[in-house]
Amino acid sequence: MNPNNISKYRPFPTVPLTDRTWPDQQILSAPIWCSVDLRDGNQALPQPMTVEEKLEFFELLCRIGFKQIEIGFPSAADTEFNFCRRLIEENRIPEDVTIQILVQTREHLIRRSFEAIQGAKRAIVHIYNSTSPLQRKVTFSDASRDDIRNIAVAGAELVKELTPTIPETKIALQYSPESFSDTELDFAVECCNAVIDVWEPTPENKMIINLPDTVQWATPNIHADQIEWMCRNLKRRDSLDVSLHTHNDRGTGTAATEMGLMAGADRVEGTLFGNGERTGNLDIVNVALNMNSWGIETGLDFSNLADIRAVYERVTRMSVSERAPYAGELVFTAFSGSHQDAIKKGLDRRKQELNEDPSLKWGVPYLTIDPEDIGRSYEAIIRINSQSGKGGVAYILDREHGFDLPKTMHPQVGKAIYDLADSQAKELDAAEIYEAFAKLFVNVESPLQITSYELDHLEGGDVRCRASIELHGEAKDIVGTGNGPINAFVSALETQGFKDFALTDYRSHAIRGGSDSESAAYIQLRSDTGGILWGCGVDTSIEIAGLKALLSAYNLLHCA
Repeated sequence: MNPNNISKYRPFPTVPLTDRTWPDQQILSAPIWCSVDLRDGNQALPQPMTVEEKLEFFELLCRIGFKQIEIGFPSAADTEFNFCRRLIEENRIPEDVTIQILVQTREHLIRRSFEAIQGAKRAIVHIYNSTSPLQRKVTFSDASRDDIRNIAVAGAELVKELTPTIPETKIALQYSPESFSDTELDFAVECCNAVIDVWEPTPENKMIINLPDTVQWATPNIHADQIEWMCRNLKRRDSLDVSLHTHNDRGTGTAATEMGLMAGADRVEGTLFGNGERTGNLDIVNVALNMNSWGIETGLDFSNLADIRAVYERVTRMSVSERAPYAGELVFTAFSGSHQDAIKKGLDRRKQELNEDPSLKWGVPYLTIDPEDIGRSYEAIIRINSQSGKGGVAYILDREHGFDLPKTMHPQVGKAIYDLADSQAKELDAAEIYEAFAKLFVNVESPLQITSYELDHLEGGDVRCRASIELHGEAKDIVGTGNGPINAFVSALETQGFKDFALTDYRSHAIRGGSDSESAAYIQLRSDTGGILWGCGVDTSIEIAGLKALLSAYNLLHCA
């Protein structure tokens, strides 16, 4: 922003609440959840959902576990009205789900809304009117506070009058001082209390007071102060569900909601992945999974988050950011070498410790929740680019392809792979990593190659190796004796003067996820000049795999 323009702005005033208690509170249970995807979310789409798409989305919300769903603004358009009627007439609303409709405090719109919900088993009628000084000045042409309060009261009285006209529907009532976030608190509570006086809720028949953070003007702590102040000053508090409806203009919708719950709110309105006007509504996925990460049951099931995201993106034509909490493509991904190493160690250690204590609480570096709990695979956690480290490559080769590389082999393989990523200036996927590993380290056949190989078992347990080899294209027959196939072959090389190394380590294992008969072997050689390199061999015979690993290491040592 141009510094010359700063003077046009001013800080948001604080709340006169010197004895606030919310900072000492902790969220211990989930609120009542209400999805507003089909109304607030839908109205913000460049291309609103069709009726069929809204039906599919409604069914998705029911499967997730929402018990209150705002389905639209049925008095605003025929599409919205017809959608409401289809839900009711086609018996699409589950027994334990309450639909919610929104309507301005205008007589003809309220009457039309009651027509829309006729026949529903349960419905929340949500009325609202704007209350802030800016709205009173601009939208209502300098209307007085009395004028605005009277609009709220007139709407509440009409709703109370119409409620008995559809006795088959159990109606709950909700009022919002729209633009609450920048309304004077004394006037916001005046409007709310006036509606409470009309509706006369009881602890057995509660009403909802919704306090929308319609536009975020302030920091989340001020929002929490506003909620605590309102909770103290609303009439019949034990007969109310105080509801939050935060937007995200300052990028703090989640924080404002969580602090609002700490301040005493009972209910949360929001959308999947934060779809909504401007920068969006509260992302309910974010808040609910934050609670899950603390061991709080929310009643919402996001165990197949990728499938939920797929439906959302298809019917809304919006996309979830790669960095969106929990749902983003990259949020459980580590490119950094140090992060990859810590994650790999954490997952390996947890696997071991779970054998001793199946009730072990979650604790893996850089992963706030277990990705598998929301349908994400471990294989997607570590991804490789030029910033990655040795541990990440080893992790992928292990998890994706069943190669358990020796620890001291990790730096050699990791450097080769991330040098490749750097040269190509891109991320390498698991298939590309395996292809590069196989090409650079597995069954390397130049400059030394075995063309034939025989093994004779001698008395005393020794073996004799007879092999035909090619070295730099020159064919030779070699013979050696040792206590095993690999040792015998090394002896055969030594008889020809080709041994300029020491064999310093050997490992082998069956390859997980491959053929039951396929094995991998790893051999480390140290050259007479001090260089140390690993090679890998793969074969259906563990003996031949070991020989191939020796050849790979030898060839890499002489090509280095």
